[in-house]
Amino acid sequence: MTETPFPEQHDRRDGGGHSPSSSPDDAAAPASPDVASPEEGAAPEQPSDGGHEHEALVTEPIHDELAALRREVAERTEDLQRLQAEYVNYRKRVERDRLVARDLTVVAFVEGFLPVLDDIDSARAHGDLAEGTPFAAIAEKFEGVLAKFGWERYGAKGEPFDPNVHEALMHSHSPDVTETTVAEVFQAGHRAGDRIVRAARVAVVDPEA
Repeated sequence: MTETPFPEQHDRRDGGGHSPSSSPDDAAAPASPDVASPEEGAAPEQPSDGGHEHEALVTEPIHDELAALRREVAERTEDLQRLQAEYVNYRKRVERDRLVARDLTVVAFVEGFLPVLDDIDSARAHGDLAEGTPFAAIAEKFEGVLAKFGWERYGAKGEPFDPNVHEALMHSHSPDVTETTVAEVFQAGHRAGDRIVRAARVAVVDPEA
């Protein structure tokens, strides 16, 4: 057999231009510069203060909004308390006016019947209202109706004299009393609740000086 005169050329045709000592893996992996990878050479990134600044910017509006809401709630609470106080005062005033109107009505009613009440007192003093008689029954019923509206007859002999409820028509002196005292009742007094319809007309006796 005849040998090929140029073995070097045959090798270059079969290996695609590579020498026999080089492998395909060596040819596929290109040489790279000595550059460190991000994982190996780079230092870990430190958080900057920008996160705290952002948090502060977000928190401040929330605090301002909460403060505004608290102020609004306080103002509404004060308004409600003021309205409640005004309503309570209004109810008291209405109730007071209602009682005053009622008392005035009873006073006017009793004033209109004063002559009848005086006649009843006179008949009773003269013994004309004997128990069991029709007139006595009518008088008792009439006085019972007035009593339901707060009417009351007052004034009696021997009680202390009070210028607020008594009208003194006569004065005398006696060593038997230590204070001004009602000696005689000419006309009984009449009151409706706390209101004097007519003061008791009396004679009084004063202690001797």
